[in-house]
Amino acid sequence: MGGETIALIMFAMLLAGLMMGHPLAFVLGGTAVLGAVIADRTMVLGIVINRIYGDVLDNYTLIAIPLFVLMAQFLSNSGVTDRMFESLRLLMSNVRGGLALAVVFISILLAATTGIIGASITVMGVMALRPMLQYGYAPSLTTGVIAASGCLGILIPPSIMLILMASYSPLSVGELFAGAMVPGLILGVLYAVWVFIVAVVRPDMAPSVAPDDMPPRGALVAMLLKEAMPPLLLIFGILGSLLAGIATATEASAIGAILALLIVIARRRFTWPSFYDALKETGKTSAMILFIVVGATAFTGVFNITGGLRATQDLMRGLDMEPWMLLGVMLLIVFILGAFLDWTGIVLLSFPIFLPIIQEMENVNLLWFVVLMAVVLQTSFLTPPFGYALFYLRAIAPKEVRTTDIILGVLPFIGLIVLMCLLVAAVPATVTWLPAVLYQ
Repeated sequence: MGGETIALIMFAMLLAGLMMGHPLAFVLGGTAVLGAVIADRTMVLGIVINRIYGDVLDNYTLIAIPLFVLMAQFLSNSGVTDRMFESLRLLMSNVRGGLALAVVFISILLAATTGIIGASITVMGVMALRPMLQYGYAPSLTTGVIAASGCLGILIPPSIMLILMASYSPLSVGELFAGAMVPGLILGVLYAVWVFIVAVVRPDMAPSVAPDDMPPRGALVAMLLKEAMPPLLLIFGILGSLLAGIATATEASAIGAILALLIVIARRRFTWPSFYDALKETGKTSAMILFIVVGATAFTGVFNITGGLRATQDLMRGLDMEPWMLLGVMLLIVFILGAFLDWTGIVLLSFPIFLPIIQEMENVNLLWFVVLMAVVLQTSFLTPPFGYALFYLRAIAPKEVRTTDIILGVLPFIGLIVLMCLLVAAVPATVTWLPAVLYQ
C-alpha cells in the first residue's frame, strides 16, 4: 500500500474518531494501531513502543511540565492576584474600560507565572466577570477580554507549550522562551489598545467606574506594589535563571515550584488539603498531556514508517508556490486544526511534517517559524466549536451570559492574533532580537 493511500486512511480515521467524540490521546493511539494493521506492517508497533520509551518517557526536558503545572497550582492557591486586581481596579476606576484593562494587565502577569490556561481564565473569571457585568460592561467584551487574556499564558514564558515544542525540535527551551517573550507582550498590549478603543468609541460597552469610598491613590499604589512583588520575584527566579544560563528548563521549573510554595506559606494560605489538591490536579493535568504525547508519538511513528509522512512532505514540497505562500499554507492548516484539536495534538502532528521542510528553505529562521506557529496556536483556545477557553468561561459564567456572547466576544481578539501573526511575519526581529542578545 502506497504512502499516499495510508496517509489518507489514517487522517480519515483520525477525523472520524474525533467527530465521534473520543479523547484525542486514544484516537491517536488507536489510529496508529489500525493504520499498522491496514498497511500490513504490524511489526512497526514494536519500533513505536521503543520510540515511546526513548523519546517520551526518557525525555528529561518534559519533567519541566509537571513542575510548572505544580507551580501554577500553588500560585492559584496563594490568592496572590486577588488584592492585586482590586488595587489595580481602583487605581483605574476613572479610566474608561479600566476594569477590562486591569484584566489584561493582571493576565499578563499571570501568564508569566503560571502558563496554565485553565487556571488563568478561572482565576480572572471568578475575580472579574461578575463585577464587570454589574458595572455595566457588555457581556461580549467582558467574556472576550477574560478568555483572550487568559490564553496569553500559552505564549508568554514559562509556557508548557513552548517546552513541548522545544522537546520536538532542534531548538532549546531558553531560545523559545526568549523568542516568544516579545511577541507575547506585544499581543497583550494589542489587547489593551483594543479595549481602550472600544471604551472610547462605545462607552456604553466599557464605562468608567468611580467608587464612592475611593482609598488614597498613594495607598493603592503601595498595595499594588506589595502584592505584585511575589509574582515578580517568581518571574525573576524562573526566567532570570533560565535565560541567564544558570539553570536548565527543568531546574528552573523546580525553582518556580519551590518559590510558589514559599509564597503560599508566606501568605499563610498553606493547608494540607490544598497541598494535596494541588498535587492531585498536577497529576491529572500531567497525565493528560503525557497520554496525548504517547498517542501522538505512536501515530507519527506508524505514519512515518508506513510512508505517510514522506508522502505528505513530498506533496507539500511539490506545491508550485513561493516559500512565503507555503509558509502561509502551513499556518492556515494550524489555524484550521485549532478549531478541532488542542495545541498538544497540533504540535505533535504538525512538527514532523513541517519542520524538515522549513529547515530545507533558505533564509527561513526555524525559531521565527516555531514562534509564529505558537502565536497562531493562541487561536486554538478561542475558535469554536472546540475552543477550551470558551468551555472554561462557560463553566463559570452566570446564566444570563449567553454562549453567543462568549463566541462573539472572542472574535475581535482572534482578529488581533491574526494581526500579531502578520506583524511577526513582517518583522522577524520581534522574535530573533532577544535570543540574539542573550545567546550570541
